[in-house]
Amino acid sequence: MPDAIFSHPRVARVYDPLDPDRSDLDSYVDLVREFAATSVLDVGCGTGTLACRLAASGVDVLGFDPAEASVDVARAKHGADRVEWVVGTATEVAADLNRRGRYDLATMTANVAQVFIDDADWSATLGLIRSCLRPGAHLAFETRDPADRAWERWTKELTHQVVEVEGEGPVEDWVQVTAIDGELVTFESPTIFHADGERVDSTSTLRFRGKEALVASLEQAGFSAVEVRELPYAPGRGWLFVAGA
Repeated sequence: MPDAIFSHPRVARVYDPLDPDRSDLDSYVDLVREFAATSVLDVGCGTGTLACRLAASGVDVLGFDPAEASVDVARAKHGADRVEWVVGTATEVAADLNRRGRYDLATMTANVAQVFIDDADWSATLGLIRSCLRPGAHLAFETRDPADRAWERWTKELTHQVVEVEGEGPVEDWVQVTAIDGELVTFESPTIFHADGERVDSTSTLRFRGKEALVASLEQAGFSAVEVRELPYAPGRGWLFVAGA
């Protein structure tokens, strides 16, 4: 089940105003140009910012996410009618044989790749994504370098904010790590609506896999020519993986 920060309708509607800087998506727009991709599979599309941006430039995009509330936000955006939206996982998407071997590029932005904490789930998802890519296509995703210990910056003191959101008034949120177990980091991210006092608590767990393990998992799923690039918007803090299908 998706975390409340993505699946709660009211929280999903303020996701973009609480995190308005999406310059992190520029890397994926650049990859579309680099590979001359005309069709993109946006895995874990969330509120659809990248999907709508690509569709506006004429790219054929399918965006999917298991969080229905986030996809509802995406569908309401300007230009969203140019995108094919699916509420579900890679299993549901790949079940449609018309989507097999169709896409030039698949993307997993932000923390999407780290949500798959179980190895079997991660491997199965990679295989399903690959089945939807045409020969010569690519998968691109980012992940945080464990050596950077990003979770040490996930404290209320460093992340707390109150943002004035149109239609909602002041909305408060922060991130606080609650547990670390090997490669798994669990954190809370409450959202408080000051207008009526409603508080929505969300708990998430991300897995910080190492570079070698990620390369091995891609190769085991049938990807080749795996390239590990510096994460452009956060140099020294993470990697951008680009793998051939």
